[in-house]
Parts: sequence; structure tokens; C-alpha cells
Amino acid sequence: MLSFLVERSNSCKRSTVLSSAEATRRTYSLDLSKAKDVQRIHMSSVNTLDLDPVENRYLLSGGGDGVVAIYDVQTRPAVKEWTCPYMCGVGRSNPHVHKRSVETVQWYPHDTGMFITSSMDEKVKVWDTNALTPAEEFDIKEAVYSHHLSSVATQHCLIAVGSKSSRIQLCDLQTGSSTHILRGHKDAVVSVQWSNREEYLLASGSRDGRILLWDVRHASGCLRSLDQYNGKKPSDITIGTSAHKGDVSGLCFTDDGLYLISFGTDHRLRRWDVVSGKNTLLNFGHVVNESGKSVKFTCSVGSNPAAAFIPTVNDISVFDLEDGEMVYDLKGHYHKVNCCVFHPYLQELYSGGNDSNILIWEPVLDRDPPLEEEEENSKNDTNEVEASSTVQTNATADAWSSDEGD
Repeated sequence: MLSFLVERSNSCKRSTVLSSAEATRRTYSLDLSKAKDVQRIHMSSVNTLDLDPVENRYLLSGGGDGVVAIYDVQTRPAVKEWTCPYMCGVGRSNPHVHKRSVETVQWYPHDTGMFITSSMDEKVKVWDTNALTPAEEFDIKEAVYSHHLSSVATQHCLIAVGSKSSRIQLCDLQTGSSTHILRGHKDAVVSVQWSNREEYLLASGSRDGRILLWDVRHASGCLRSLDQYNGKKPSDITIGTSAHKGDVSGLCFTDDGLYLISFGTDHRLRRWDVVSGKNTLLNFGHVVNESGKSVKFTCSVGSNPAAAFIPTVNDISVFDLEDGEMVYDLKGHYHKVNCCVFHPYLQELYSGGNDSNILIWEPVLDRDPPLEEEEENSKNDTNEVEASSTVQTNATADAWSSDEGD
């Protein structure tokens, strides 16, 4: 750390190098927190989680019992061990509670005064956080697997809904009605995800093995269907274009919005170039996926290289999105893991599973993370100024005790 500060003071490194290196170090050194946990509220599986994007403080969860809960994950009392408290929620006694399993929860992107839930009871509900009553309700008429509201949209307020039907419904928060229906899939739509870079770009994954990209301004159909073979289909494959040889269980855009990560029941994780629509052919190996419904996985923010956190049965596998290597497994749940969400500033991970627990994974700073690539990049940054700063750097280095280290 001290060497970073010295080189920064000598203008040998860009100001973003230190923050990126620290975010990377923390992201790749997660372990089950020994100091804090989350108050247990759900009596059934925890199916979905979301962290509010405004303060990054309030964690929203939805369970198999239909219950929705809100926790404060940044409360830090002056004790070594504590439990993140339950703040409020929609319990079984609430007359508006979902009748069946809640599959997806999401905060309204610009205000914690509202959140959205969807359920197998065929309903999508928009909730007033203060009153804990629905401000709006959409009847989808099919069991809902996934919904998503764009975090970057300024010209629309559309909730994309994937359900047991092969159609995607777009529900408008401004008018309170279903305004568009997107047709193109041949089976249930398990996952939908708006781009975090382009406000009109929507990705959808289905049980027909296809991933479709849509521009919702056009009524003529999807922009493209992603092809795992990039148009070079082997002669022994007779089916049409597909992204996976099984259900597409989950989708997630990387933090920069340039890549789309998909997870299928063919036990494959794939990285797609969003601009070209091409499979980058990055080999992640065999990634176990035994889920019959949507898998909520996530990607890191601010680290280089970026990481993907993938629920794989009872564990969470952490993958390097540059070379496809599985860096390590996070073990702590007793049963199947259903979802996880990443804290962009604390580099913490929150996960929920069939054991009814929400676990917190935080950086263990005495672990050596895989920062060889970051260090190599840092060396390249200093090559141009190394010769001119040799005397000054050596003089500064002599001023530090060798006992302190980096």
C-alpha cells in the first residue's frame, strides 16, 4: 500500500490505479464473515436479493413463503460481532402479501421509497416502502420467473417480465398498463435483463435455449438471436440457432455493459460481446447448474479483472471474466444457493439459499489475491517515467523502514 502512495505522489501512477487495485484485492479475497450476519426472517427458501442503488444500504429479499423483507446492512454498532437488523417487510399477516413464492425483487433505481416484486402467483406488484402496500399491481396471467426495471433509462419506465409464457410483457409504471408484448421465444422466458449501458436494449433467456436481444423501440422483432457457434454450426447439429443446449437460467451484464454473461442448464457459462453478438468462446469449464428456475448471479464492480459470482448447488463459484478461470469457491450454505448480490463500495457479497439463510461474504485482507495482472499493468504505467524518477524514488524508499512492508 505504501509503495502505491509513494509512486502516486511521484506521479508514476494514475489516480485510478490504487482504487482499482484495492477493489480487485478485496473482490478476490472474500470469505464468510465471522463478525456479522443477517437476522433470519424467512421460514422458507431465500429466492432473490437486491441492494438499493441509491445508498447501497438496504437489502431487499424475497422468499418461497411469499414474504418480503428489508434489512439495514450498514448499521455498525461499537461491537465486534453484530447482526444486520430486519427493518420492515411484507409478512404473512399483510393482506397484500404474495400468495406463492416470490421469484424476483428489485428496488426502484432512483428512490428507496418504492420496490417491485414478482411471484409465481402471476402478479407483479409495485410497493410503497413506507406504507408497505401496493401502489400498482400487474396481472401477468402466468407464473412469473423474472422481472427487471432499467437502471439507466431516462425516456421510459418499463418493467420487463419473463413468465411461463413464451412472450415477454413490458409493463409501464407511468400508465399502469401492459404496453408491449415481445414475441420470439418458443418456451417459457426464465430470465430478463436490461442493459446497464443502453436504455432500450433488453436481453432475454428462455427454456428454448435461446438468448434474444431486443430494441424495444422497434415492433418488428428482436435485434438478434445469440449463437453459441457464431454461425459455424457443426454438421452434426441439426437444431436452429441457440445460445445453450438447455434452459438459459440466468443473465447478467458486466459493470461496463460491454459483455453479457449467461448461465445454462447445459452446465455452461458463456460471455457474449454485446456489440457484435458474438460468443467470445471463453472456456469456463463445467459449471454445475441444477436449477429449474431463474438463477440470480452477479458480477463485480470496479475490479480488474472483473469477477462473476455464480451459485452452483451449495456453493458460490468465483470466476475471472478475463481468462475464465475459477478462482475459488465460497462455501457456507447448507443447501442450494439461489441468489447473490454484490456491494459495489464495500466489495461484500450477500447470498441466499434454500437453507433460509442470508450470508455475508466480506474481504479477508490477509489473503493474497491474484493481482499479478494488475501489478503487470502498473509496471507498464511506470515505464515511461521510471528513468527520470529513479533518484527520487530511491531517496523516498530509503526513508521507509523495511519492517513496514507494502
